[in-house]
Amino acid sequence: MDLFYTKVGDELYNFINGESVAIILLLIGLLGLITKRNIIKTVLSLSIMQLAMILFFVTIYYSEKKTPPMGDTYHLEVVNPASHALLITAIVIGVSVTTLALVVFIRLYRRYGTTNWVKVVNKRREDA
Repeated sequence: MDLFYTKVGDELYNFINGESVAIILLLIGLLGLITKRNIIKTVLSLSIMQLAMILFFVTIYYSEKKTPPMGDTYHLEVVNPASHALLITAIVIGVSVTTLALVVFIRLYRRYGTTNWVKVVNKRREDA
């Protein structure tokens, strides 16, 4: 447990939290998006980036002092449900975009016989 903490003065800082993991995942997805020419790896990189953003916003809106807005919560401080509703919408849209990208990939692979973006572009130029 001491590996993940550093002591500065009398305060204890936690370096491994949701925000830092989300930023690392975002950078991994961006690296995969920039460096890979494979279509499936590009789609996976986009999915990783989308999940990193959802993790980031979930950890930002998390609060131990607030309760979910369900049941008898008139005397308690509740979490704003709009942020969670937007994140659920982002998850559904992300799954839809990933599915559509994979369908386009299948169509490209059947037509051009490759998973490389550059080869697909070159073959499309040859066909035109």
